[in-house]
Amino acid sequence: MSLSKQLYIIISLIFLMIFTGNFIISVKNTKEYLQTEASTKAQDTATSLGMSLKTLMKDKNDPEIQSIISAIANSGFYKEIRLEDSFFQIKKEDLISLSNNKTIDNSWQISKLEVDEKYGKIEDNNTQLEFLEELQALEENSENSFDKTKTYTFIANKDLNSNEIKVEFIASKGLDSIKTFALINVDKTIAKVTRDEKFDYVPQWFIDTISIKLYEMKSEISDGWKTTATIYVSANAGDAYAKLYEQAKSGIIYSIFAFLISMLILFVFVQYILQPLKNIEKLAQNIAMGNFKTIDKLPWTTEIKNVAISMNEMSAKIESVISKLNRNLENLTQKLSKDELTGLNIKQTFETDMKKMFISKSNGYIFSIKIDSLGDFAKTHTPSEVNNFIKKFAEILKECKAGKNANISAYRFYGSEFALITDGLNYEEAQELTLTIKREFENLSNEIGKNEIAHIGATPFNPIGTTEQMLLAANEAYEKAKLIGPNEAFIRDSDDLVRDMNVWRSLIFDIIDNQRFEISYINDAKVLNAENKGQIVMQEAFTKAYDLDNNDIPIGTFVSIAEQYEKIVDFDKAVISKVISDIKMENIKHSISINLSLDSIDDLNFILWLRQTLIKYKEIVPQLVFSLTAYAVTKDIYKFKDFVDVIHSLGAKIIIKRFESKFIPLDNIKDLNLDYIRLAREYTNNVKNDSSKQSFIEAMVEMTNLLNIKLFAENVKDDEDFKTIEKLDVYGASR
Repeated sequence: MSLSKQLYIIISLIFLMIFTGNFIISVKNTKEYLQTEASTKAQDTATSLGMSLKTLMKDKNDPEIQSIISAIANSGFYKEIRLEDSFFQIKKEDLISLSNNKTIDNSWQISKLEVDEKYGKIEDNNTQLEFLEELQALEENSENSFDKTKTYTFIANKDLNSNEIKVEFIASKGLDSIKTFALINVDKTIAKVTRDEKFDYVPQWFIDTISIKLYEMKSEISDGWKTTATIYVSANAGDAYAKLYEQAKSGIIYSIFAFLISMLILFVFVQYILQPLKNIEKLAQNIAMGNFKTIDKLPWTTEIKNVAISMNEMSAKIESVISKLNRNLENLTQKLSKDELTGLNIKQTFETDMKKMFISKSNGYIFSIKIDSLGDFAKTHTPSEVNNFIKKFAEILKECKAGKNANISAYRFYGSEFALITDGLNYEEAQELTLTIKREFENLSNEIGKNEIAHIGATPFNPIGTTEQMLLAANEAYEKAKLIGPNEAFIRDSDDLVRDMNVWRSLIFDIIDNQRFEISYINDAKVLNAENKGQIVMQEAFTKAYDLDNNDIPIGTFVSIAEQYEKIVDFDKAVISKVISDIKMENIKHSISINLSLDSIDDLNFILWLRQTLIKYKEIVPQLVFSLTAYAVTKDIYKFKDFVDVIHSLGAKIIIKRFESKFIPLDNIKDLNLDYIRLAREYTNNVKNDSSKQSFIEAMVEMTNLLNIKLFAENVKDDEDFKTIEKLDVYGASR
């Protein structure tokens, strides 16, 4: 996670903590204030109503009582306003009608009313009524009337929880007497108005989340010393919820705007502060990729400035080390690729240049030239004279010219064996070249007194052949030249090509279209110096194809013809598909390198197909390593870099095989963003006895370690060579 993201997250968390704390405290204080305010207002209203209703308590059924309470309740501030009588009057008729015994009626007299003490007590109000009845009896003619309804007063305990009480009593009529009971619903309410609590725009989740408790307030209405009724007032919590919700919403909106503005300011500030760190990060990435730049504009922050200075110093030092290694490698390369006596290229270079001819689809001639009877000459001359003779002989080959566009390279294989590669030379120009060389040989013959200097054999370059086949053909021509006479030459013409190109074309098309080829996995590259030493980390996918006679077709010939007839892209697609299938079917765990043609990576349709394929099989993509030869890479270095970017973006890897420093300048390796390099086998062949090769490999190890590239050795056959490579800290090798 980037530092900027960490800062954003930390500051956001701090802001959230501060906001949450302030928000909770603010809501809590507001809630407490609203509860106190509502309770106070409810109490004031109860007291005021009690004073207003006091004069109306003589007639508790007066409709004006309900009117006053309703008028106050219409303000919406109150949940409930309720007027309750202090006493609950029970009438005789109610007791008889609710009696458990249905045989009694109003003609019966009742007495001895009792109720459970936990509910309260009952008082008889009929003493005055009996007095009035007796008085009326004395005044038989009196026209005065009074309410003769017999009543009883129920005085409830303060902690009464039930609205229904059981009243036991005795009903009597004449000589009959029955003990029974009645269930009386106690309701002392005189007047009551109730309203809903919630306002429509306050969401239910807010009400459920925040609990506002508003207690019921009351005021007693007295008649002298006696309390006649009690007014109860409950504030409407909806009003408190509405105010609290509005404040919470305003607080959240303000906080969001404050957060966004703060983050915007923070973003600008962080970008300004972290820009130097991004420059340092970019420098570190460039160093990892081998681009040793420096930061010119140093940051003003002291700590970051010190880091930038240290990074600049490190970059300069690493660049100096790599430059030194490159110079050493170049010197070693020259030493390894040149014959010490003549300065001509050696056989290893000849084979490499032949590969270039195959890849570039060149035409020309291959010459085999051998000094006659060099051993006999050495017996009669001093070593110095022999060396001078060989040098003069080599100088003739080095200086020979032919054709306007021909490129001639001379090589010394062993003591008396030499060769020429002529790129771009036709038959007539080849004949002219042999005549020129023969004249120079004759001059040398006169100079040193040796009649037969050398014979020359030449064969045309066969793009569908192999290096061994062409050397054999050139040697056959050399043998024919010896039969002709001293210092003679023989040139094979193009009719001597082994196969007709049309036949090859049909064969190669059939093999690719019908996928009549096999894939084997060779070159088991194992780790040499690590905890998992000896573990196979990579194998190479090697294709085999057969001709009509069931003979192996040299893969170089196969690829050359496929490229010539533009079938190589189809072939590479088929190979990749088979490798992916094998990895899945055989549950292969290590990496597999797949050889590609330069024509394929230069084909847009192939790149699109490869991208789709790797995305489809993304679980095995990290095991795929795409391989190109060092020489193929040099033909279009920019196209190769684009291909590397595509492959890395998909999660696969890249290896350059048959690496030789003369193909890829060592200074350019750091720009290629490689994962692996596999040395050409000539660098490791007989390395145990060649200090120059050991120095070259050691320098390559140091440079690849600096560039985070893994170095492999290929086909190390000799045990002593293998031990030497292991001591040189090469990452891996195949045998």
